[in-house]
Amino acid sequence: MKNILIASSSTLANENYLEYLLPELQLHFQNCNTILFIPYARPGGISHEEYTTMVSLAFAKINKKVIGIHEFEDAVQAIKNAEGIFTGGGNTFVLVLQLHKNNVMEILSEVVKNGTPYLGTSAGSNICGLTMQTTNDMPIVYPPSFKTLGLIPFNLNPHYLDPDTSSKHMGETRETRIMEYHAFNTVPVLGLREGSWLDVKGDKIILKGNLTARLFRQNQEIEELETGTNLNFIK
Repeated sequence: MKNILIASSSTLANENYLEYLLPELQLHFQNCNTILFIPYARPGGISHEEYTTMVSLAFAKINKKVIGIHEFEDAVQAIKNAEGIFTGGGNTFVLVLQLHKNNVMEILSEVVKNGTPYLGTSAGSNICGLTMQTTNDMPIVYPPSFKTLGLIPFNLNPHYLDPDTSSKHMGETRETRIMEYHAFNTVPVLGLREGSWLDVKGDKIILKGNLTARLFRQNQEIEELETGTNLNFIK
């Protein structure tokens, strides 16, 4: 049975890394002593080692050990043997490229679908959808495919921002960009606001946090979905 947390962000304003999620993570990884961390997205271009150290400090607060996947000679075996897995944020293009380069995209999808507890934040959440095409990130590298883990039957736009009518910014809003996506694609997109996450248990996909989420579907009105809603109707 799938056991997944898909969070918009790792950090909220004026909080430490993963702080707002720690009570959830204590339950989510309750049967895990060690978490396998996938640091491939490298936020700000930091090294895998620096990123893993930062994550280790956060998980130490709930008495969990963290080991980076880059520390293993065989990344596939590391995923197969993992008690729990966390993929952090950063650049989704870099993350997807590295997952393909290390031949772990398929096995990661397989073990998570079979019940290994998984946490994704930001880029690590983007890859839970059918494709990474609704990421906010710059295409600084070119992965061989935009197809991702397919753990949920729709795409995500983490860090979703509502249009600001008072702003003088003249670029596209997130809403506009998702509408552009739907000019060419039919896959639904969930705009996940900061501090929101999805709790996936088997076939149930429950929206958690204090905020609503925005559901975009091709040629349909945008919907606001209340926290606590089961999203398994989205296809």
